[in-house]
Amino acid sequence: VAESKGNNQNLTFQFMFTGAQDLDRIRLSTYRTACKLRFVQKKCNLHLVDIWNVIEAFRENGLNTMDLNTQFTVARLEAILSTIFYQLNKRIPTTHQINVEQSISLVLNFLLAAYDPEGLGKISVFVVKIALATICGGKMLDKLRYIFSQISDSEGMMIYSKFDQFLKEVLKLPTTVFEGPSFGYTEQATRSCFAQQKKVSLNTFLDTLMSDPPPQCLVWLPLMHRLANVENVFHPVECSYCHSESMMGFRYRCQQCHNYQLCQDCFWRGHASGSHSNQHQMKEYTSWKSPAKKLTNALSKSLSCASSGEPLHPMFPDQPEKPLNLAHIVMLESSSRLDEEHRLIARYAARLAADAASTHLASDIAVSLDANKQQRQLIAELENKNREILQEIQRLRLEHEQASQPPLDKTQQNPTLLAELRLLRQRKDELEQRMSALQESRRELMVQLEGLMKLLKTQGTGSSHSSPSHTISRPIPMPIRSASACTTPTHTPQDSLISVGGDIKEAFSQGRYLLLQVGCKAKNFQEAVRAFLKKIQTERTRTGLRKSLCDTKTFMT
Repeated sequence: VAESKGNNQNLTFQFMFTGAQDLDRIRLSTYRTACKLRFVQKKCNLHLVDIWNVIEAFRENGLNTMDLNTQFTVARLEAILSTIFYQLNKRIPTTHQINVEQSISLVLNFLLAAYDPEGLGKISVFVVKIALATICGGKMLDKLRYIFSQISDSEGMMIYSKFDQFLKEVLKLPTTVFEGPSFGYTEQATRSCFAQQKKVSLNTFLDTLMSDPPPQCLVWLPLMHRLANVENVFHPVECSYCHSESMMGFRYRCQQCHNYQLCQDCFWRGHASGSHSNQHQMKEYTSWKSPAKKLTNALSKSLSCASSGEPLHPMFPDQPEKPLNLAHIVMLESSSRLDEEHRLIARYAARLAADAASTHLASDIAVSLDANKQQRQLIAELENKNREILQEIQRLRLEHEQASQPPLDKTQQNPTLLAELRLLRQRKDELEQRMSALQESRRELMVQLEGLMKLLKTQGTGSSHSSPSHTISRPIPMPIRSASACTTPTHTPQDSLISVGGDIKEAFSQGRYLLLQVGCKAKNFQEAVRAFLKKIQTERTRTGLRKSLCDTKTFMT
């Protein structure tokens, strides 16, 4: 327990001395406390959690059915925080996911440092509800309504003892950030908030805590919410002390010095220059308005017949809405009761949103009608442009299809030309088959010629070996050269072989006969190939003339 207590305090000190060291330089305790609690809220990622998300986590963990004085362990508190932050990670985008374990650890140790400084490991239901409802994000109105539901009776009236307990617990938050001397609990705090009222309803409670100024002990609470609202507000005004060209957050204007304005950092730290003094009255601005807009607002206020003052919050009935008592009609299980409470919470939230929207409905109805009319006109213009673009696309598509069609569509639809084209293709196939047959016969003739040449060479070699007197003579080239001249058989090698034996004469006479026969066949083959090529050329010429004639007819048509 002692070790847990030490860890809690160390983590709380880490809060203060890593990011909040510079906050101690703020001169005013109200701003200093609000800034420190806002720092803790953002450090723990509680500014991303709405009060309705906290209520839903309480319901899922059964805190709505437990007595407010019931105490539970730290493990139960950690389970509640786990529900809050894991549900938060499901709602936010994946690019903005938070470190759930770190957030749970920071909030857990901060709450234990504030409400369990002795390290007992116990915390009450009332403390958890009040602390998380105060430090979480969301609207202050929703938070105060939920807090009032925890400190009021069944008739909708505040119980003073519970409000006193609420002040004790909620003022421990400033004490945890070392602002106890300024905003610590005192016995007169309750009486200073509601001095004259005997019965405090919800509307009275909201009027008191949301008034300007609020009760002194809780003045930091609305300021913390205003800080959250103006963090990203931009003011295009130069600071009169640090001379920065623009401001973010609050802007302060002196009511005595002419056009003397300070940014929030300079004002909080008490900086002053020239004739300006920290004792001068300053006015706080949460937004920037141009001079033209200021003049317009002034004229509209001066010309308005009725006062434009609106209440700080919508008015609620004094008597709370009582749910139907179905105990004597049907027995409800615990899960059914939880679902019924969940539906009631959703209905209350929807009713609250409807009430808030109805307050601004009268002033915004004309603007919304004009905006709707402009939107309808814009939609109509866009639809007309879209229709014109689609027509243009269709026209270009038809032109493209017409341009991409072949120019011989009409000739292809003529049956006579189609028949002639079919005959020409058939004739072409026949000629190709005949050419293939001629090439095959040529291949066979070449094989026969090669065989005859080998036979002749073999016989010539055998004859030369049989007659040794003619071993030096080479009669092989002569018959091959004479084979191409089958019409002039007079130039034969018979005259040069008169002295050779009968076997050699017989061999050369057979070779000469074979060579003459092969030469004649080769000549016939060449003539047939030449005639075939001439016929193919004639057919191609005729086909080209027909095609050109068809093109001419198509062009004329």
